[in-house]
Amino acid sequence: MKLILQAIEKSAIRIKNAIDVKDIGYSQEQNSSGETQLQLDIQSDLIIEEELSKIASVHTIASEEKELPMLLNENGHYHIAFDPLDGSSLVDVNLSVGSIFGIYDGELTASKMVASCYVVYGPRVELVFAHEGKVKLYLLQAGEFEYVKEIHLNEKGKIMAPGGTQQCWAPYHKAMIDAFFADGYRLRYSGGMVPDLHQILLKGGGLFSYPGASDKPEGKLRQLFEVFPFAFIFETAGGRAIDGANRVLEKETKHVHDTSPCFFGSNYEVSVVADVYGRN
Repeated sequence: MKLILQAIEKSAIRIKNAIDVKDIGYSQEQNSSGETQLQLDIQSDLIIEEELSKIASVHTIASEEKELPMLLNENGHYHIAFDPLDGSSLVDVNLSVGSIFGIYDGELTASKMVASCYVVYGPRVELVFAHEGKVKLYLLQAGEFEYVKEIHLNEKGKIMAPGGTQQCWAPYHKAMIDAFFADGYRLRYSGGMVPDLHQILLKGGGLFSYPGASDKPEGKLRQLFEVFPFAFIFETAGGRAIDGANRVLEKETKHVHDTSPCFFGSNYEVSVVADVYGRN
């Protein structure tokens, strides 16, 4: 696991350097979700593939930018699913973006997840790694990631990051979000999954939601690359992650690009979600 984390760190430094160039134009390609790729998406994907291919224990990788998983080392046992540059469309307006990694032992399924990690490329480059019951924060300084602290969620927070197209929300979901705001919660939503969830984690709690809606009944966010890794991190930090009624990490994945509704947060907020969705 140490070698995998080091490969992620090397990838993050290279991706940060790639972000800091002038040309981040669109390519002529589309990813597996039908989105036009930035050159930066493709470059970030190749960087991570290159660094992970050097690790003998990595059997297979799956990327948000690739249609199918890729075998790297037949004798390896770890399967790593990653979103190489989540929120890349925010780069040109200089908002924070990130990379997300789910690390699975044996196969790409939630029950086999053993670690997860994400990197935030913002005013500072920070890395959060969840493994063996701890969530640790690292900061990039002078070309190396240095340990900062462990992350623990409070029982209740004050930040609300509601995703999705509001006119497509179910009435009970909108009523729930409105009730949180009426209770004094603050809106913090950039359109980037990584910075929004990072803020909730670092500020002690709150709720990130991306529900199933009329335009996307199964949600937008991908299970293996985005939903499961953050579910693992939030649970390890003392919070919860559900799809509305059920624990996210108990979901089955039938296809590498399956999506899921998701709600990540501290215990109080997710309990409210479970109650509302349980009644509807």
